[in-house]
Amino acid sequence: MISSSEVDSPKLLLSIIKLLRWDKPAGRLILMIPALWAVFLASNARPPLTLVIVIVLGTLATSAAGCVINDLWDRNIDNKVARTKSRPLASRALSVKVGIVVFSISLACAAGLAFYLNPLSFWLCVLAVPFIICYPLAKRVFPVPQFVLSLAWGFAVLISWSAVTKDLSASTWVLWAATITWTMGFDTVYAMSDKADDLKLGINSSAIFFGELAGEAVGLFFALTAGLFAYLGMINSLNFFFGVAWMIAVILWSGQYIIIRLPFQESIAYGQIFNQNVWIGFILLLGIILGVR
Repeated sequence: MISSSEVDSPKLLLSIIKLLRWDKPAGRLILMIPALWAVFLASNARPPLTLVIVIVLGTLATSAAGCVINDLWDRNIDNKVARTKSRPLASRALSVKVGIVVFSISLACAAGLAFYLNPLSFWLCVLAVPFIICYPLAKRVFPVPQFVLSLAWGFAVLISWSAVTKDLSASTWVLWAATITWTMGFDTVYAMSDKADDLKLGINSSAIFFGELAGEAVGLFFALTAGLFAYLGMINSLNFFFGVAWMIAVILWSGQYIIIRLPFQESIAYGQIFNQNVWIGFILLLGIILGVR
């Protein structure tokens, strides 16, 4: 049960908003983007409006559930990390009971939306759940937990593509692979901001795993992403507009790599690079929409 003090608290709604990360929309949008890439490319930029709405709401509900389960697992770790110590569960602004209730509601919303989809897409949704729930635990036992997150992100492509076509094609897997490498790139950058704290706590991350070569690893992941998108454009005969979007993305990724490799890394706003990838994702989405016409 939720205590009456929590229910009556005027800060409850704000704390729940923070728990769901709705005060930081970049993290919500960056999961939505691969899903939209898939639904627009699979439908030749003519997806049913209802399906687009379901996909958008589904990614919001899923990312909300992912944020809450992450904070539930990590509440006794987050309060020792500068970036995360003010999170509602870490700071004890919300109780574990409230967190479980919010997680259950978020997951129920995602499940309800999944019933709109065809059987293949529905079961892909089911298969994605263990990755969402277990990702926060991966940092304790797996040297590159960002890869587990990338696999979770990849389900956005598989689910959305199959929701349009009822199957998975070669293009699906190319886009899936591009999503994996893109996520590995931007989330390794994000992990760099926590590297010092993670080392003290004994927590794994790709930034720690790659060590002094983390910058090169990020550059490689972005280069692979660019290559996979180029191949995707070729096999789908995407036009000039996609090529322009691709070129802009490559220029921005190259700039990010250069910044990451600067010797004064402690002054780099890693969060800004993360946020910039949201814009890159939308630029590529626009390129896909215009590129198939």
